[in-house]
Amino acid sequence: MTRQKTGPLSGLQVVEMAGLGPAPLAGQLLADLGADVIVVDRRTGERIDKDVNRRGKRSIALNMKSEGAKKVFFSILEKADILIEGFRPGVMERLGLGPDVCLTKNPGLIYGRMTGWGQEGPLAHSAGHDLNYFAMTGMLHAIGEKDRPPMPPLNIAADYGGGSMFLLLGVLSALFERSNSGKGQVIDAAMIDGVPAMMGLIYTLLGRGLWQDKRQANLLDGGAPFYRCYETADGRYLSVGALEPQFFALLLKGLGLPAELSKIQMNMKEWPGLEKQFAETIKAQTLEHWTGVFSGTDACVAPVLSIEEANAAALNTERGGRIRLNGVTQAAPAPRFSRTQPQAPEPAGRTGDNTSQILQELGFSAAEIDGMHQDKALA
Repeated sequence: MTRQKTGPLSGLQVVEMAGLGPAPLAGQLLADLGADVIVVDRRTGERIDKDVNRRGKRSIALNMKSEGAKKVFFSILEKADILIEGFRPGVMERLGLGPDVCLTKNPGLIYGRMTGWGQEGPLAHSAGHDLNYFAMTGMLHAIGEKDRPPMPPLNIAADYGGGSMFLLLGVLSALFERSNSGKGQVIDAAMIDGVPAMMGLIYTLLGRGLWQDKRQANLLDGGAPFYRCYETADGRYLSVGALEPQFFALLLKGLGLPAELSKIQMNMKEWPGLEKQFAETIKAQTLEHWTGVFSGTDACVAPVLSIEEANAAALNTERGGRIRLNGVTQAAPAPRFSRTQPQAPEPAGRTGDNTSQILQELGFSAAEIDGMHQDKALA
């Protein structure tokens, strides 16, 4: 039943249970790379044309409380490679769609489950959001100014970094293993597991006594004067990331500060004084001035751009890093491939738009489809 698309995942059949957050992004990224992703929606007619996470997917609207809808669902599932869902533990089981049932229908199915707290554990059945999951990993404690509350890193760190990416890693790893064993399996992707898995460097520095467990006191958390952002004369901000000595030397040169300051770069006792000098110097000129000064150098200095500015920046336009669908500017599919280049993604329309098409591909007749409408199997 697979709809053939171009890309490295062409031929891969994915079923996604409609939801919010990391599971839809995972499905979008699979669709971007050529997978045929069918989203099981709860109702027909909802506008999703400006929802970036719905691009490149198809939608079927099913009333999962109906036995007729379950028949359709299992017909899709029997031909699927991957199922992804992001409900609280137990929801799929109560619908009669848990792993035991689904793997009986399709023993080769990769069943990907996405939660914040995990399928098991003391908080498994508790509500939460990205900020809460991130808070419990210890990493939120490390972000922000030392005398202020921790700063939420949008919903990127836990939802998408520790969530979507580890769900994708899990299902694609299981897919590779299936090529040897012929068997499917269940993936328990939890944000509280994924975020710590990205903290290897921080754990290393802690283990070596090179990281303090407090905010703005370390090399990468804004504590170091050469790895932070500074305000410019026009109220904009300049990012400075001159960690290595050779880059730090170029930073000093661009700022017009004495080269001798290189000798105290890693002396934490000198950091407050260095920060004061950097702040005063950078605040004396505009962002445009400093962008010009450091352009083409290896000082690791860059302007802090707004989202709209970044969309229009030559860095992104020349590489084709942004596309525009239905009036919404968004990232182009990534990463890039030398042979199996994915096709440009198509925007979604409304939920349930592809219900009839999918049912016909499954072999259901027009009369059977009419019967499903009458029996309210189709939402």
